[in-house]
Amino acid sequence: MRKYTIIIEKDEEGWLVSEVVELPGCHTQAKTMDQLLERTKEAIKAYIKSEEEPEICEQFVGVQQIEV
Repeated sequence: MRKYTIIIEKDEEGWLVSEVVELPGCHTQAKTMDQLLERTKEAIKAYIKSEEEPEICEQFVGVQQIEV
């Protein structure tokens, strides 16, 4: 088991979109949070299975909000 960091955003049409930080190009979308998390797990499994040696980025530092 390995933990992955995901970034979740809502697009203009109301879809929730997740991106897996450690796996470049690994993302999915859904209408509900439960569905999004399930689809994200499926996307991670498919990504790892499709790669001989998956490219895993270990450089994620964090997310911050700033007010300007």
